[in-house]
Amino acid sequence: MFRRSFLAASAAALAAALASPLAAQSYPEGPITIVVPFPPGGSTDLLARKLGESISAQLGQPVVVENRGGAGGTVGANYVAKSDADGYTLLMGVTGSNAISAALRDDLPYNPVTDFDPVSIVISSPLALVVNAESDFTSVQDVLDYAAANPETFTHGTPGVGTSMHMAGELFGLESETKLLHVPYTGSAAALQDLLGGRIDAMFGDILVTSEYIASGRLKALGVTGTQEHFLLEGVPTIAEAGLDGYAAFSWQGLFAPAGTPPEALDALYGAVSEALGGEEMQAIFRERGFLVEGMTPTDSKAFIASEVEKWTEVVNAAGLKQ
Repeated sequence: MFRRSFLAASAAALAAALASPLAAQSYPEGPITIVVPFPPGGSTDLLARKLGESISAQLGQPVVVENRGGAGGTVGANYVAKSDADGYTLLMGVTGSNAISAALRDDLPYNPVTDFDPVSIVISSPLALVVNAESDFTSVQDVLDYAAANPETFTHGTPGVGTSMHMAGELFGLESETKLLHVPYTGSAAALQDLLGGRIDAMFGDILVTSEYIASGRLKALGVTGTQEHFLLEGVPTIAEAGLDGYAAFSWQGLFAPAGTPPEALDALYGAVSEALGGEEMQAIFRERGFLVEGMTPTDSKAFIASEVEKWTEVVNAAGLKQ
């Protein structure tokens, strides 16, 4: 009985080996490319290069970072989605390219859920709801009360439609059943300047940037959009704790392979990413930038992406933002 079972298992293993081009060889056997869907110099580019250095050292092959910017990250994402599913072309995807864009666009040429096999959601970063230091708003509850009594008059500035800052505000309005007034700018710096000048009421801002102004006394933080207190803003409650139960919004970055990538490649890449995230250098880089280490497994990452697309689709539909 054992022998028959062993022979059957051996036959199955042989069939799997023949079906998988990677099973008969050691992955990787050549250079790996990580596509960054933005120009060089940003946080996504930095993360890809630092991860690439560690992955290269562990797997013994060069890792090349290729910048393919355009259309909010969707150009690079589409390139990887259409690439060979062999583990040698990867994407450093972000919230916009791999979740929000699917909610916003009917013409998106790829599906973030079905066209990618995630290696790992690597890092995340909540935002901070901040107001001018001289503002009359002193708590999240103040904002909720004002927005309920004065629809579409509480202004929040963002770098543009569909950005994580914009969507955090739309989610706030949806879950609180209020209507905020979105004020889009050409970048977050312009929105921040108007907030500092008292020309808009608030921002759902980058924690690293806004924490400097909070420390100098020019801004007040009312809450963070994450699920726990952030280490750069000690004592500032989450928005859920401060009055809007269940609220949470993050920007995040992760490593993705085209759908159908062999499990052997995904396992090797995930192992390398996990090892990299445990290193002191990477930990220091993340902390300096206010990032939270995630390191989700491929399975958990897949489920997370599906939930993000579902959440942001609901927000986009409720706000009438479909493009």
